[in-house]
Amino acid sequence: MSFCTSSQPLSRRFDLVLTSFLQQPGLPFAEALPAEQIQAAFDDQQVAFAGEEDEIYSPPITLWALLSQVLFKDEHRSCAAAVSRVIVLLAALGQRPPSDNTGAYCRARTKLPVSVIRRLSCDLADGCERGVRTEWLWLGHHVKLVDGTTLSMPDTKDNQAEYPQSSVQADGLGFPLVRLVVLMSLATGLISDGAMAAYAGKETGETALLRELLERLDPEDILLADRYYCSYFMICLLLERKVQIVTRLHQQRTADFRRGQRLGPGDHIVEWPRPDKPEWMDQTTYDRMPPSISVREVEVHVDQPGFRTELFVVVTTLLDANKYRQQDLAELYRQRWLAELDLRAIKISLGMDVLRAKSPEMCRREIWSCVLAYNLIRQAMLTSAQQADRSPRQLSFTAALQKIAASWIAVLLVEESILVGLLEEHLHDMAQHKVGHRPDRIEPRAVKRRPKPHKLLTKPREEARMDMLLGKASMLSWPKPTRSTASVVTSSVSRSTAGSRTFTRSAMGSRLPALTTTSWRATPVTRRPDDAVGNHPFDGPHIGDRLLRALRLLHLVPRTRAAHVHRILAGAHQEWTTS
Repeated sequence: MSFCTSSQPLSRRFDLVLTSFLQQPGLPFAEALPAEQIQAAFDDQQVAFAGEEDEIYSPPITLWALLSQVLFKDEHRSCAAAVSRVIVLLAALGQRPPSDNTGAYCRARTKLPVSVIRRLSCDLADGCERGVRTEWLWLGHHVKLVDGTTLSMPDTKDNQAEYPQSSVQADGLGFPLVRLVVLMSLATGLISDGAMAAYAGKETGETALLRELLERLDPEDILLADRYYCSYFMICLLLERKVQIVTRLHQQRTADFRRGQRLGPGDHIVEWPRPDKPEWMDQTTYDRMPPSISVREVEVHVDQPGFRTELFVVVTTLLDANKYRQQDLAELYRQRWLAELDLRAIKISLGMDVLRAKSPEMCRREIWSCVLAYNLIRQAMLTSAQQADRSPRQLSFTAALQKIAASWIAVLLVEESILVGLLEEHLHDMAQHKVGHRPDRIEPRAVKRRPKPHKLLTKPREEARMDMLLGKASMLSWPKPTRSTASVVTSSVSRSTAGSRTFTRSAMGSRLPALTTTSWRATPVTRRPDDAVGNHPFDGPHIGDRLLRALRLLHLVPRTRAAHVHRILAGAHQEWTTS
């Protein structure tokens, strides 16, 4: 049923992944990351598992299932859903499907090295960048966007240890945060590389992470960045690699167009002197920094009503005013907003803003899996744009994602002749979904739909849950202590918990003043003659079950003594109802 002609089954080859992302040999940009290159990346890291015929989760099918979790959201993003897709695929291919137990798949995921997934993402971006058309470039230059963002992850001990939550949040009320800085291509939209670190701490800022990525920039590239990256030493480090920069003047600097070499109205070249050595820079690096650098400052006026900024200054190392006109630089900096849209696509459309993994290593694997899936979707968009003679920036990322997700399994099951027609149809339709041309759109920075009025946690969840249980327990009105009721219960519960957790005030703290081994009672009440059975808080056939459950949740009764305590509570309840 498969169109494949190789001796190996489809589930054992990385064509499985590429075909699901609408890639086939002979299509534009297909050579950016062929199946042989993916296999070579795994071989270089000596990644080989599931070599026996009866083992299901080989590297190709494990990577295929992992990327499928990126394409789908909510309940379809779970490991159980990924395993279900594997079962459907193998059953349709006539192979033995695996069990629906997720254990084997989860263990196989951990065998996919993060370094391999990152390498595949970078190789794909580099291959597509080499194949871009000249008209997609800016004045013949490859432009790279840079921007940073933060991602949250589950509140586990391991995640908090490596990626601590914000220091302004109390323990147990926040989530671990990871800072991510990425390089993106202006022409293709693919993510060239990225660096991540904790949200706060030494050498965890966006500029520090960008310094880790400088080697990913080629000579004559242009780095397009916001004002956060406008610093003397960052510009010097870029010029050392013969990389130019276009950014916005930092808010702590001012531009005086009466000084410097005048190039035109609101356009001049000035000298920036070298500042003092920062803490993060060693003396050797500081000594090789030039005593001053020449930068060009261009004043840009925004005449569009409703825009937040009416005037700003663009800083660049492109000093030739004849080749790089003032209006060209203004238009280029305006495209910096595409970095925000690309990050929104990968964080919101692909759901990377809130990670699901419970360990730092798995979180990093999840991040790079999202990046690889994002780049593969962008590759399909490049193919569609090339065939339709359009810019890839005109196509909708969400529409491309929907096309790929809709045919995720179907493209692997059809005959080759049908597959060719299906790919042509998908790629043609993808080019018809153009992003609306709204360069001057004005919208308030507010949302209309109100969030649900849930209360916010002001203490750790375990502590809030215990307070709820203690609050319900304190509502029970116990009779005056007698040997037949209170003393029997307290002494027996104390004996039953010996050796594990003693039911004492010291064990529970000041939040349980009335529940002790010497006095387990609340405010005494007297049953009135007209009290009907069932109206008293202690009445009801399941009171012992409810109390036992509360004690068990509070970890006051071990599992091995639960039945014994249940008999004691039931006896106390019987004695109360007959007294």
